[in-house]
Amino acid sequence: MAQVEATTERIISADAEKVFDALADYENTRAKLLPEHFSEYEVREGGDGEGTLVHWKLQATSKRIRDCLLEVTEPTDGQLVEKDRNSSMVTTWTVTPAGEGRSKVVVSSVWNGAGGIGGFFERTFAPKGLGRIYDAVLAKLAAEVEK
Repeated sequence: MAQVEATTERIISADAEKVFDALADYENTRAKLLPEHFSEYEVREGGDGEGTLVHWKLQATSKRIRDCLLEVTEPTDGQLVEKDRNSSMVTTWTVTPAGEGRSKVVVSSVWNGAGGIGGFFERTFAPKGLGRIYDAVLAKLAAEVEK
């Protein structure tokens, strides 16, 4: 099994603290940022950053649906890490200042991919598909914090 990684980034016209607070707000803001690929969103514990336990289903393709139960930690300033209890997937959101009133947001997911020919296709296509999904999340995040 090879590790698969998908990374996307965006510059947002808002302070890093405001952007991070929006991402860490699983109780109110985060659900608004999710495109149609996500369903059954539910905060089960916490709701604001560290200590949050959140559930959703992610439909990456018509046949591929992940049932995710994510534990949220904040290992460093400006970083949220979501570890899926149901798989090897770990998603890291990093928000850093990018000049006056601007932020850089990088989202990266890694997981243990399948072996064989299925794994080849996963390593080839999954990062692009997940990248498109994250682009949509980052666009909604920008719209939310730039208003």
